Amino acid sequence: IGYITAVDTNERTLTVTFDSRLVEYDISELDEIVLAYAVTIHKSQGSEFPVVVMPVTMKHFVMLQRNLIYTGITRAKKICVLVGTTKALAYAIKQNTVSKRNTKLKERLNDY
Repeated sequence: IGYITAVDTNERTLTVTFDSRLVEYDISELDEIVLAYAVTIHKSQGSEFPVVVMPVTMKHFVMLQRNLIYTGITRAKKICVLVGTTKALAYAIKQNTVSKRNTKLKERLNDY
């Protein structure tokens, strides 16, 4: 995790400090930067992180699904910390049904 330490609007660059190491990004490379607090389980699929901290609470119980818990835990290379309640984790583990996605993908592909 780094911190944005400088923005140069003339050069169109952004400087990020990672553990005392400066990394400069050109405007064309900004898609490589992800806000740490905004990385979701969905967005992290296919990636790995050294440490994952995952909230597991009843507040958004519709998101408590077994497959999402599995995906979140398996993103961690070394450490995974679940923050929340045992009740919420137990609820998520019991939710083994994968709901049907209404993407209309088939219809969209047939239009071409």
